[in-house]
Amino acid sequence: MTIPEARERCKALIALVPRDALIVAILVLASSLSFGLGYLAGLDAGHSTTISFENDPGISPAAAAAAGQVVASKSGTKYYLPECAGAARISEANKVWFPSASAAEKAGYAPAANCAGL
Repeated sequence: MTIPEARERCKALIALVPRDALIVAILVLASSLSFGLGYLAGLDAGHSTTISFENDPGISPAAAAAAGQVVASKSGTKYYLPECAGAARISEANKVWFPSASAAEKAGYAPAANCAGL
């Protein structure tokens, strides 16, 4: 089979498929591909979250939790344990550290409802 013969066969096959169905199929495939690529990019971006501590840059979240430290946002009303997801969403510039939950409550913060252990 030569290239011109293959071209003619493809044209014959495409002529059998309604034009609207072909357009819909192309749109579905393109949108599925773009959604999949966006989902994969979001998975890669979610693994770069880092928590650092103002009072001791070398301390880990587990060590801070064991020491009883809690973190809150300057503009928020809730405090979190360092390993909670809410603590990861606070930008480094807005983090306020407290030595204990009672110190955070004295400063006007309330425990976060979605942070287990508070």
